[in-house]
Amino acid sequence: MPHVLHLIKPPVSAQALATIRRQSREPGTTLTVVLTQGVPALPLPDGVPILRLADQSLAPGALTYPQLLDLLFAADQVVSW
Repeated sequence: MPHVLHLIKPPVSAQALATIRRQSREPGTTLTVVLTQGVPALPLPDGVPILRLADQSLAPGALTYPQLLDLLFAADQVVSW
């Protein structure tokens, strides 16, 4: 079961959203989406985990850089948009 990590930075491309939607329907594929600073909330399919990378303020619940590294090494594929 492949795990795909999508890192999204502004501006958000329509191709990125279309790819994530398509992959979310693929049987056996697990997705995680990480939004960087400046990316607005995205209309992604239900069930796709969306995490926001912490900026310097370290907002509560934000993903830290060590946590991002863990996700990077755990993923089978990483796509940066």
